[in-house]
Amino acid sequence: MNIVRKINDELAIAGQITLDQLQEIGDEGYRSVVNLRLPDETGLVANEQENTELLGLYYVNFPTRPEDINHQSTLQIYQTITELPKPILIHCDNSIRSAAIALLYIALKQGMAFEKALQKVINLGLI
Repeated sequence: MNIVRKINDELAIAGQITLDQLQEIGDEGYRSVVNLRLPDETGLVANEQENTELLGLYYVNFPTRPEDINHQSTLQIYQTITELPKPILIHCDNSIRSAAIALLYIALKQGMAFEKALQKVINLGLI
């Protein structure tokens, strides 16, 4: 599936997914979906949580604005990702927030200080 970009064996990122793509994600072995979109964003898939869970996947909606990515919110998302069955697809509207969160997760997991990891994400233009 060309909308999903695999980061490593645990994480992949994507923009908004469709119901058909959700089925493909399940068929490809993903076990969890993290949706970073806010409820007031346009183009959301109706009943995404229900449809994801019907496929036997875990689902978490963690509404995140780029400007709200900070130490506390990142630690909450980090903890959520740590606890979910892997592999995980993290998605938003255009995959930029997804990429930022995936990179922060990996950096923190590798022991990088949050401030240094955040600066790398900023330098990449993700937030």
